[in-house]
Amino acid sequence: MNATLGMFDGRPSLRMERRLAHSPEKVWPAITEPDRLGRWFPFTVVELDLRVGGKITLDGGGMTMDAEITELDPPRLFAFLQHAPREMPREGDNLLRFELLPDGDGCLLVFTQVFHDRPAAASYASGWQVCLDVMEAIVGGRPAERPEGNFAHLHEAYVEAFGLAEGAAERLPERLGEQPGEQPGGGWRVRFERQLTRPVEEVWTAAGAPDATPGAPAPAALGEGIVTAVGKPAAGLPAYVESGEQGRRVRWELSRGTGHGARLVVAVTGLPDPAGPLQAWRDRIETLARRLPA
Repeated sequence: MNATLGMFDGRPSLRMERRLAHSPEKVWPAITEPDRLGRWFPFTVVELDLRVGGKITLDGGGMTMDAEITELDPPRLFAFLQHAPREMPREGDNLLRFELLPDGDGCLLVFTQVFHDRPAAASYASGWQVCLDVMEAIVGGRPAERPEGNFAHLHEAYVEAFGLAEGAAERLPERLGEQPGEQPGGGWRVRFERQLTRPVEEVWTAAGAPDATPGAPAPAALGEGIVTAVGKPAAGLPAYVESGEQGRRVRWELSRGTGHGARLVVAVTGLPDPAGPLQAWRDRIETLARRLPA
């Protein structure tokens, strides 16, 4: 693993470095020629007009994505702004930048991605690591195919490395105390947002959510006290389980996340002290993530 997660211009920024045993001139076609780029890039390259302002058209499994070249300095620098289609509302515009720096008899590839959705960082990093493995093999003349899969173990390693498993605690002001789902008089709210590697329906089943019934005790993995509401998986809508006891309320929610995986959001309100729930819910979510098939 050789990736760091930082910030650039107010947005998350992923940076990966890789030493390649080839000159920039030899690597350059692999990142700029459509046929070669399409062999390792996550999407099929339909069109690539290699000039600043030039258009790139990508096919992502039936979804068309457009991009615009923002920087070009052969054989050193290639960057483009990739626009997400409507089917991928979390993605936003992604800036992808490939820089090739001479390094002895080879070069240093510096890859940067600037994006919007911080919880997606582990998915991006694991996917790009595997893609760059394939690119390196192609440049070296070794057999390689475009990678497929969710790379679950690598994804979870990046979750830990980037601190994406941690929750956030917020003190609720008094004036919000009477809002639905909040403890009168304020209290604390704990929130987790976690990208998972399996689709919503699979996570829903693995978590035991099909057993959640209003009026019955909440399944231990996804609630506390008595279940008050359930929204089962449906196209375009989040699936959720709400529960509560003694002024504490939990909303456990799944929606479509990055790629094919689900996005889990857990919000617990009405807490006099956030420390215990932060650790307890981190453990619950980690247990669920490890239970999902690779």
